[in-house]
Amino acid sequence: MKALVSVKNLTRIFDVSKPWLNRVIERKPKAMLTAVSDVSFDIPEREVYALVGESGSGKSTIGKMIVGLLTPSSGSVEVNGIDLSRETDAEKIDLVRSDIQMIFQDPFASLNPRWKVRDIIAEPVAARGGNTEGLSERLLEQVGLSAEDAGKFPHEFSGGQRQRICIARALASEPKLIVCDEPTSALDVSVQAQVLNLMSDLKDEFGLTYLFISHDLTVVQHMADKIGVLYLGRLVEEADPETLFTRPAHPYSQMLLAAAPKMDGFGREVAPPQGEIPDPINPPPGCAFNPRCPLAIPLCKQERPELRDVNGARVACHRAEEALARMRDSVTA
Repeated sequence: MKALVSVKNLTRIFDVSKPWLNRVIERKPKAMLTAVSDVSFDIPEREVYALVGESGSGKSTIGKMIVGLLTPSSGSVEVNGIDLSRETDAEKIDLVRSDIQMIFQDPFASLNPRWKVRDIIAEPVAARGGNTEGLSERLLEQVGLSAEDAGKFPHEFSGGQRQRICIARALASEPKLIVCDEPTSALDVSVQAQVLNLMSDLKDEFGLTYLFISHDLTVVQHMADKIGVLYLGRLVEEADPETLFTRPAHPYSQMLLAAAPKMDGFGREVAPPQGEIPDPINPPPGCAFNPRCPLAIPLCKQERPELRDVNGARVACHRAEEALARMRDSVTA
């Protein structure tokens, strides 16, 4: 299937140094934080690609680079074959940008409190001089709200309703790709299910493609066609939900799944995750997970593993086969 989004060797480095005078006085060098390191993946049309990982793993940074809010330090992001950071044709850039929308984590913070809902939803179309007559009312009904809500302000709605307004705004410009940055994490569990089902229905109705960013494995399992697991800005495993949730091949993926809440997990004893996430300003050599990995060997501390095919998944681990065997043994024990 044709890839709508193609991410190749994507890297983003932030300068987090103190001001120049402080560095001179304290005799300290510049501090560079690598938020995303050499990440590559494709998102086929009309599919949902999910990025999961702990806080600080680089999920939101990748999403912002895809929509053009951040420029890559190196590597490329192509949407419909066009790299927005390198394309010089303004008309092509404008055309591609109109195909991309974003749904943010906090619905209230992403809505203008001084605007009525009608103007908020129609803004992407009005900014391009399009016809907005009746647009907001129609979209509000499509996301499960009333057309009469168009005359209200954001503070008059609940959190779930505000997120529906954000979804309606994202649909206004008829995009092909929507980047969803933790779209349900600020909502109650019952409301999360409603919003996720709505997004799934809209995907089928409008032929949408989603990049779904989340730390909630349950949500990802429900929504995604393919899942990428990030650790310290690196893609460590990529697989379909069934493969990832039944036979994860990377020790970090296994750790995440073991720590996730389970309906039948009352009374179970699970060893807590070992160690802390390394400092991204000074990451460990080799595999970034080696300080916390129970299978680490000297090679893991010397050489960064490349993504390779292992049992139906792409895994960046020197000992993926041993990790799989160890997991099977623990399940059968």
